[in-house]
Amino acid sequence: MSHLNYNHLYYFWMVTKKGSVAKAADALFLTPQTVTGQIRALEQRFNAPLFKRVGRHLEPTDFGQLVFRYADKMFSLSYEMLDIINYQKDEATLFEVGIADALSKALASRILLSVVPNDGTMHLSCFESTHENLMDRLRQHKLDMILSDCAGASLQYPEILSKKLGECGVSFFCAEAFELPFPQCLQQGKLLIPSRRTSLGQQLIRWFDEQGLNVSILGEFDDAAMMKSFGYFKQGIFVAPSIYQQDLLAHGMHLLGQTSDVMEEYHVMFAERMIQHPTVKLLLDTDFADLFAGLDQQMQQY
Repeated sequence: MSHLNYNHLYYFWMVTKKGSVAKAADALFLTPQTVTGQIRALEQRFNAPLFKRVGRHLEPTDFGQLVFRYADKMFSLSYEMLDIINYQKDEATLFEVGIADALSKALASRILLSVVPNDGTMHLSCFESTHENLMDRLRQHKLDMILSDCAGASLQYPEILSKKLGECGVSFFCAEAFELPFPQCLQQGKLLIPSRRTSLGQQLIRWFDEQGLNVSILGEFDDAAMMKSFGYFKQGIFVAPSIYQQDLLAHGMHLLGQTSDVMEEYHVMFAERMIQHPTVKLLLDTDFADLFAGLDQQMQQY
């Protein structure tokens, strides 16, 4: 095989990754007809079919799966090369970080600020979304690192590494006080909790059941800041990391109680290629024990 059209191979790779010609064409800013024509040209070059139709969907043939495995290595490596070039071509190193919606923004900011230099050598770019979306973007080389409340998904991908930075218990706050002691008082008001898609939300649901509480949930939130805002507007009882007690009390909220049976966890996840990145290395080497124990001076001033 003396020559291979790598544009054709790239279109095939995109169709396989996206799962359909239409989605690949949209990502490539091409018409579906153009993508289909390029795939057919590649099949003619290989003299073998790359896809088979299963119902209304296209799936790679056995030969197509073989080609995809090599193409995936090739184009993943090319994206890695572009990342390295982008890091080095500017005076300020671009560091793109994803932050899970469910996490406390103040605590996430404090973690990032601990490793961002003050000399202008880094340009920090933050992207906020769900854990699932962040993992997809990380695997597509669209992010350098993510902060999330769970690391289980990273175990599915050998190219993704993770480390637990710390954890802290949670407290329940409300704009009004209740007569019953904690945790029974949680049955006297409407609850605002993190989404059940999050680790914290799932822990809370189990904890309510273990405590025998018959709670009424008004709303579930992917965004922790939105949940707290509803609480500030006297719409129910909300949850926050216990280390924020002083700040929330200063905003006129009542502390109903706290528990260490439910923990908000902070994990950092990054592609294996980033393990030598100076900022990632600094983050992994930083001891956040005081931060998660509520002893960090900057967090106390927040």
